[in-house]
Amino acid sequence: MTSTLRPARTTETEKRPGRWLALGVLVLAVLLVAVDATVLGLATPYISEDLKPSGTQLLWIGDVYSFVIAGLLVSMGSLGDRIGRKRILLCGAVAFGLISVLNAYATSPELMILARALLGVAGATLMPATLALIRNLFHDPRERSLAVGIWGAAASAGMAVGPIVGGFLLEHFWWGSVFLINLPVMAVLVLVGIRLLPESRNPNPGPWDLASVVLSLVGMIATVYAVKEAAAHGFTWPVLGAGLLGVAGLYGFVRRQLTMPVPLLDMRLFRSRGFSGAVLADLLTVLGMSGLVFFLSQYLQLVQGRRPFEAGLAELPAAVGAVAAGLVAGTAARRFSVRAVVSGGLAAVGLSLAALTTLSGATGYPLLGAALLVVGVGAGLSFTVTADVILSSVPKDQAGAASAVSETAYELGAALGIALLGSIVTAAYRGFTGPAGTPPQAHESLGGAVEAAAGLPAPTAEALLSAARDSFVHGLHLASGAGAAVLLTAAAAAWFLLKNQKL
Repeated sequence: MTSTLRPARTTETEKRPGRWLALGVLVLAVLLVAVDATVLGLATPYISEDLKPSGTQLLWIGDVYSFVIAGLLVSMGSLGDRIGRKRILLCGAVAFGLISVLNAYATSPELMILARALLGVAGATLMPATLALIRNLFHDPRERSLAVGIWGAAASAGMAVGPIVGGFLLEHFWWGSVFLINLPVMAVLVLVGIRLLPESRNPNPGPWDLASVVLSLVGMIATVYAVKEAAAHGFTWPVLGAGLLGVAGLYGFVRRQLTMPVPLLDMRLFRSRGFSGAVLADLLTVLGMSGLVFFLSQYLQLVQGRRPFEAGLAELPAAVGAVAAGLVAGTAARRFSVRAVVSGGLAAVGLSLAALTTLSGATGYPLLGAALLVVGVGAGLSFTVTADVILSSVPKDQAGAASAVSETAYELGAALGIALLGSIVTAAYRGFTGPAGTPPQAHESLGGAVEAAAGLPAPTAEALLSAARDSFVHGLHLASGAGAAVLLTAAAAAWFLLKNQKL
């Protein structure tokens, strides 16, 4: 059904001068986050070799950013509604750039995890502010759809540029250089954004409730931590305790929002079936894809033996497909229907993930490249349309909070995906039987096995790497199959929940 919260369009027909130039600044913020997310995957083998994290620490390096950002997005989106979205965006960009330096020069797994967590705090200010500013810059529905499409295409372009630039840097410099590329983007964003971006905020925001912030953060992080640890080590008393703490925190957050005169998050937004359906589709889509994305770079480099730059180029079809699909998604949704485009896109991603269960170390690139292209097209269609549905379903004064819900679903899906699917890969990998004399660190990660093999006699090293790579690919098959099931379930849910939804 069409949202009952949709604002009257007759009062929003004015067009702000300079809005397209301002969109260009917001695109830089999206690039900043997208590039950072993609280069980590390529750098993981080098981080593993240098910092020597355990398998669990390696997963934490991959997903602690998503844990923290998921816990803070709603709070930061609401803060932007109150103090000004331009202000929080520019402050967050400066912090993001500076903390990237800490990531680049981390000297231990523990420091790397801390640096990634702090980067999540800064990142939580960026994405909700960009979408909320688009909502306030573009009042015409068709212009807003195009702007959201460009925004989504920029994120996909960042996913394409990140591996290529990151691969080049990794071949010529140390792994920390992939984080320093954030600095010039941040500088341009801040200097140009000060001049071009308009300030916007909720005129009647109410107080920023610190208790709600704490409940949201504790509830989200504890819940995801419990899921992650249960997937990796089973149900122990500490895991159950963390799960109960998380559920209690989230329950307290929701209850507090329902009783506050001006809540951080207006829970009435979820009465819209379109809004709820779009949020659920985003969460399940990222959950199903993220585990694969996190381990794909390791497969390309450590199983197939590609150099970092070549691995980055190999992932390009997904981003190209997403860019192209994002630019036409709004038009396609109006011509066919919102639910047809979203469900069709999700089903295409699910079938492509299913095809990846046939991967082996010797798989040729045509199959992999075709599957990644379809994944990109399907995800580009779905994410762009669901973002537009979320923005168009709320009054513009609540754009920050609504955008934060959208981004929370994305980041929570990423954290759960890496935790669940990543744990599947890690558990399957650790079970391999190596030759006599296999060092313990070879069972922690595939990167650890590659490093361990370098110090062994040639026959033993070859046997170790063969067993480790086969086990890793088996884990990747399991994760791809699970991801396919999640995506096909999401496609069915979107078909039902987005019935009669319009842009």
